[in-house]
Amino acid sequence: MIVVLKQNAQQESVKELLEWIEEQNIKINVIRGDQKTVLALVGDTARVDTDQIYSRGCVESISRIQEPYKEANRKFHPDDTIIKVGTEQIGGGTLKVVAGPCSVESEEQVTEIAKLVKASGATFLRGGAFKPRTSPYAFQGLHATGLTYLKKAREVTGLPIVSEIMSIDHLDLFSDVDVIQVGARNMQNFELLKELGHCDKPILLKRGLANTIEEFLMSAEYVMAGGNRNVILCERGVRTFETMTRNTLDLSAVPLLKHLTHLPVMVDPSHATGIPYLVEPLSLAAVACGADAIMIEVHNDPKHALCDGAQALTPDQFDHTMKAIRRQAAFQNLVL
Repeated sequence: MIVVLKQNAQQESVKELLEWIEEQNIKINVIRGDQKTVLALVGDTARVDTDQIYSRGCVESISRIQEPYKEANRKFHPDDTIIKVGTEQIGGGTLKVVAGPCSVESEEQVTEIAKLVKASGATFLRGGAFKPRTSPYAFQGLHATGLTYLKKAREVTGLPIVSEIMSIDHLDLFSDVDVIQVGARNMQNFELLKELGHCDKPILLKRGLANTIEEFLMSAEYVMAGGNRNVILCERGVRTFETMTRNTLDLSAVPLLKHLTHLPVMVDPSHATGIPYLVEPLSLAAVACGADAIMIEVHNDPKHALCDGAQALTPDQFDHTMKAIRRQAAFQNLVL
């Protein structure tokens, strides 16, 4: 429910209204604009008597929100959310590029890649320490050791690090990770999402293989309902009947999400297609669609990568792609 206050509302009347709403066990988000003040009410608002609200004399209008997601809803938060990560930010007219290997294989490997992607213009380093794999016999990552190598690469390059969490039990290991990623397979791991709602880290939430936009936003809602509003949504392709690409990149999701939510939106063309030569054109298309960030897999020796080497760009390919992205960003007046 959204309550719009009158422009010259008496503060005493507003205070009484807020107290009454809180007595109904309803959470209040106060949004102060240049012209109006809006109260975004979250909770079981169906039982709230609107006549009681109007009777306070300070209310201009009331509207009920039909969508099940509240915290993530742009109607509750008209302005774009800008997420701060150290000296960097995601959202707010900037374009960020997250790059690195699918999996951390050694300290030397991830540090070398970190240096190369930074030189080409990447602003975040990604790397998997815990890897969800379809086969139980495939490489599962270096776990805590992999996180240690990522942190050492951060020390050398200054790049904030992004890595995927697999279990609630691993939360302590991620205390010094800059951005915690929730992968597609865990998008509806609600117990994990609830716990991440209580931490103070930005959460990069990837869309599931076969999940709708509303389900995607409801997963973000789980994190935000716990108090953590620093959520980044990542479109990484959905499973369709098409077999020539790994998944089908749903670029329509970008402007749709930008319309529905205030949260920043990232696009991962590497996982979406699984084909290196498609990464550059789809990155440019994602930027044109309004994406706030791009995630690209880069490996210094893709042929011998322990995980998803077939979809990774070489450092030279990444450098070429970054030059194209930089031109596109300049055309759209984005700060890269």
